[in-house]
Amino acid sequence: MAIRYRSIAKEASAEQIIDRSRFIAHIGRCTSREEAERYIADIRERYRDATHNVPCFICGEKQELMWASDDGEPSGTSGPSMLQMFAREGLTNIVCVVTRYFGGIKLGTGGLVRAYTSSARLALEAAGIREVRDMREIRLRIPYAALEKLRHMEQNLPFAMYDLEYTDSVTLSISYEPEDEENVLLPIRELLAAEPEILESKSFLR
Repeated sequence: MAIRYRSIAKEASAEQIIDRSRFIAHIGRCTSREEAERYIADIRERYRDATHNVPCFICGEKQELMWASDDGEPSGTSGPSMLQMFAREGLTNIVCVVTRYFGGIKLGTGGLVRAYTSSARLALEAAGIREVRDMREIRLRIPYAALEKLRHMEQNLPFAMYDLEYTDSVTLSISYEPEDEENVLLPIRELLAAEPEILESKSFLR
């Protein structure tokens, strides 16, 4: 499987109360420091009356850029602990901010670590994890007589078919992982008894 990296499936948030302190975690996608900083700034503006807005982010397919801040909490108890949790999960291109409204009870060093990492994990669970893969897409033209057989092949072979256009023939796109190329194209050649008429070919990430 051509997995490039692991990230979140969608933007999400989660909230919990711990010893009267309210923790609100937001997690989003980013592909650069600038995107992460904009996300962090937006959350800080939204919760500008909070006691702390603790951020961290990881960018790059190989986690090349990592950054975290405690935002006034004792050193190492909040942002860095969240960052370590995400890094251990092998995640990247993510940004997270955990907002805290202090409830009057001090949690201690260990309590803060648990509170911030558990809040970040709740947001991660709400977001879900996706594996980003290399994909190939080809746009091809086939005769109408081959369409139903190709639909049947789609149920048993590792490709997806979409964006169909009907004129004097059928134009459609199929996508597959690069290592499956021959497993996909060989049956199509056999179906058509010829090389498929490929109009366009490109690579993308999914």
